[in-house]
Amino acid sequence: MERPAWAPRSIDISVPSVSRIYDFYLGGSHNFEVDREAARKAMEFMPGLPKIMQANRAFMRRAVRFAAAEGIDQFLDIGSGIPTFGNVHEVAGRSRPGARVVYVDHDPVAVAHSEAVLAGDDDADVVAADLLKPREILSSPQVERLIDLNRPVALLLVAILHFVEDADDPYTAVAELSEALAPGSLLVLTHASYEGIPLPTERATGAVDVYKDIRNPLIMRSRDEIARFFEGYDMVEPGLVPMPRWRPEEAPEEADPYAFSGFAGVGRTA
Repeated sequence: MERPAWAPRSIDISVPSVSRIYDFYLGGSHNFEVDREAARKAMEFMPGLPKIMQANRAFMRRAVRFAAAEGIDQFLDIGSGIPTFGNVHEVAGRSRPGARVVYVDHDPVAVAHSEAVLAGDDDADVVAADLLKPREILSSPQVERLIDLNRPVALLLVAILHFVEDADDPYTAVAELSEALAPGSLLVLTHASYEGIPLPTERATGAVDVYKDIRNPLIMRSRDEIARFFEGYDMVEPGLVPMPRWRPEEAPEEADPYAFSGFAGVGRTA
C-alpha cells in the first residue's frame, strides 16, 4: 500500500483508524481501504451510519454558531478528528472573526492533517494529547497561547466520549476539564446510544461489534448516563435531545430516521 504524503511514517496504515472511518462516513478523502472495509462492515448492520455522522457535524456547527452568538470566542475541541469542510475554526471564524480554536486528538493522522490545514493560521492550533489526561491538555503550549481560561470557553466533546470505556472513568476526565473553565463557559457534547436507532438493538449491536473488533470499543450509553457528563452545568434549551432536535434550522421531521440516533446537548457553567 502506497503511503500518501499526509500519512505520518509513525502510523500503521494497515490498521483501521476511527478518525479515518469517520472521515469516510463524511465523504472525505483521508482514509484507506482498510478503513473503508471496516466502515462497510458496520454499515451492513447499520446502513444509516453516514447519516448519523452528518447529523453530528450539523449539530456541531449549530452549537459553535450558538456559542459565538453568546459572545464566546474561544473553542477547545477535544477528539477533533481529521478536519473536514465546515470545521470549528471555519464556523467560529465566520461567526466571530478572531475566534481562537485549539484542536486536541491522540490520533497521529488527525494531528498531522490538522497541522497541515492550520499552517499559517495564528488563531488556531492542534495538540497531540488524550482526553483522559486533562492536565496535559490544559498546560500545553498551544492552549496557554490561545485560550484564556479566565474567560468563557466552549469545550467541545463531540462524538468522542462513546470511545471511552467506563473502566477509564470518562466522567472524572470531563469533570476535571469542567473545573478549569470560567463561569459562562459551554460544554458541547454528542454521544452514541441505542436509544433512537431505527433498528432492533440486536442488529445495531453488530455495528458496535465491528468497532470492538478493531480495538476501538463503541460504548453505547443511555440518556441518563450521558446526562451525567453535564453535572454542574445548566442545560441550554432544549436540553439533551436527539441531534436534529437541538435548535434545528430545518424541520426535524424532514431528517433521516438515523439522524435521531444518540443525543446532543449544550450546558453552561454557572
